[in-house]
Amino acid sequence: MKEVAKGFALAPARPGDPPPPRPPLHIATPVSATARRIRDMVNLSDSPPRIYVACLAAYNSGYLHGAWIDADQDVGEIRDEITAMLARSPIEHAKEYTIHDYEGFEGVTLSEYAGIDMVARMGAFIAEHGALGAGLLEQFDADMEQVESILENCYHGQFASLADYMEELTTESVTIPEALRYYVDWDAMARDAKMGDDLFTIETAHGEVHVFSNK
Repeated sequence: MKEVAKGFALAPARPGDPPPPRPPLHIATPVSATARRIRDMVNLSDSPPRIYVACLAAYNSGYLHGAWIDADQDVGEIRDEITAMLARSPIEHAKEYTIHDYEGFEGVTLSEYAGIDMVARMGAFIAEHGALGAGLLEQFDADMEQVESILENCYHGQFASLADYMEELTTESVTIPEALRYYVDWDAMARDAKMGDDLFTIETAHGEVHVFSNK
């Protein structure tokens, strides 16, 4: 008899038997987006991006069978691990799978049937850029082409606030007499820049603001 869930084993099925009762699917049960977001906020960057891939045939037959797989590796390696997981399934010739959980994506949402190519691409991007990468993916609906282009061409750097960026940008191009410097309202300039859609920001922590051009 093959044990398929810790602390839960099923007797071999006989012809004509009804389907076995579904075991308590603690890990394989899809986690709500709200619960996952709270968990990721608490465990920010505690682990690399990874996905829990479950055998769909086993799940539908009442078995808990799947594997946690690192999502920041080559897509071929992810597929190999999925194939190996399916080969160990209690259901013979299982081929279909679904993503029942994930972590380390720092708030980015994955669907149960997300393409593995895109999962690997997003996983590698978040592993490299952390909360900034995740923030961009959220801002632009996980459009990897757009996000990579924006990071390469529109990123101005990290600042304590947008007002600090406006001060640095202005003082690098304009000489402001010391007697007047303290009368400049950098916060107002920052608000005007955002209202005019010239800039947008991604805040990754308190006092950690990343500034981008909108054009």
